[in-house]
Amino acid sequence: MNTNNQDYRILNNRQEADNAIHSLKGILLGMTIDGEINEHEIGELRQWASEHKNLINKNPFREFIISIEEMAQHNLPSKEALEDLYWLTQKYEGDNYYFNSLTSDLKILQGICHGILSDGKINDREIVELNKWLDYHEHLSTYYPYDEIKSLLVNVLSDGKIVEEEKKTLKAYFNQFIKLHDTTTTNQIRDEISEVKISGLCTSNPIVSFHGKTFCITGVLKSGNRADIENDIKTLGGQIVDSITKNTDYLIIGDNGNPAWAYSCYGRKVEEAVLLRKEGHNIMLIHEFDFVDILDDVD
Repeated sequence: MNTNNQDYRILNNRQEADNAIHSLKGILLGMTIDGEINEHEIGELRQWASEHKNLINKNPFREFIISIEEMAQHNLPSKEALEDLYWLTQKYEGDNYYFNSLTSDLKILQGICHGILSDGKINDREIVELNKWLDYHEHLSTYYPYDEIKSLLVNVLSDGKIVEEEKKTLKAYFNQFIKLHDTTTTNQIRDEISEVKISGLCTSNPIVSFHGKTFCITGVLKSGNRADIENDIKTLGGQIVDSITKNTDYLIIGDNGNPAWAYSCYGRKVEEAVLLRKEGHNIMLIHEFDFVDILDDVD
């Protein structure tokens, strides 16, 4: 027997199990984050159980799946039943060797968004509680989709009120990486967000290192001369590049006179950077005004 292949299969199986549990944990958090549960959310939970039935002979999946099926038979599960299920996901993490905090927290974040979106609605309490979770998990900063979601929430909460258009923008963003299984809810969301366009999101409150880092600038700058900004970057130990690659650390985005910049950034380089972030590369998108403020603070 090839020991290396056997070790790889064990690691792969363990990673698959981890991802499934972290996803479940996030969905449970998202479902209960507003203190209410409805049949659409339970439908997504049952779908998780259906998708992972191939793991039913592995501990603790048998218990997970049986618990979910039993809860679903009683229409809406009690708060206690969901808390018991959540406790079990935490116990599994504590017993697992492969467990990786960063990987699991990113998976949980996507699960939370899944749970929030599962009934096709986003309410004020869900937004506030999600923002608290993000604040508590700042170690995810620079990773997709933490920065993008945080940027949206900063803008949504900045004026102290949450309006329907902002909720619609959040739905549109979540919908980019969450695939619901309920066709009716999926179609409802698609119709609601049909006119919302999100290409890329600038990082809110970015933290920038200069020495040995690569910077690319795109768009028309309104805050100053491009040559001056490039010289400042070079003086601080950074390198200017003309195109986006896997090795690019920061993309500075000119305002372009576009009033929608707070929610979205546009352009070919932005699109390339967004794709790289989705692939796991930590290139940061920064609006020019934020970047100029950083340069002023350094000076």
